[in-house]
Amino acid sequence: MDQSSAVSASNPAIDDASALMRGVARLFAERGYACVPELILANGRRADIAALGPKGELAVVEIKSGLADFRSDAKWPDYVGYCDSFYFAVSPRFPRDIIPEEAGLIVADAWGGAILREAPPRPVKPARRKAVMLRFAHCAAGRLMRG
Repeated sequence: MDQSSAVSASNPAIDDASALMRGVARLFAERGYACVPELILANGRRADIAALGPKGELAVVEIKSGLADFRSDAKWPDYVGYCDSFYFAVSPRFPRDIIPEEAGLIVADAWGGAILREAPPRPVKPARRKAVMLRFAHCAAGRLMRG
């Protein structure tokens, strides 16, 4: 058993979160978005996925690998001011009725996803949009150069 198998065998939530991240990234790519995982925002919060759309739309997706992960997280409102649309992404087994109506809902697995509820639009103010886009570009370019 290699190290990654040992890690996933001891903590299946790690596999679920990374599978959800891949599926969400594929879903957004199909919609013409570029994604950056784990983008640190100006308020210090780390967005699980930040996505930049073809017209400059900004989306943030918070991955929830299970009910305990969701219940222990009260920070999601801190992301809302940094995106035009905020989503939770969960597995098909997740109890969807507990996701707040103020957020969009994505159900995903490792191969893709579907938006079951669009996020309510909340346009980002122009100065903050510029700052988030610069942070997005800087992060993506830095990761590209590091290989």
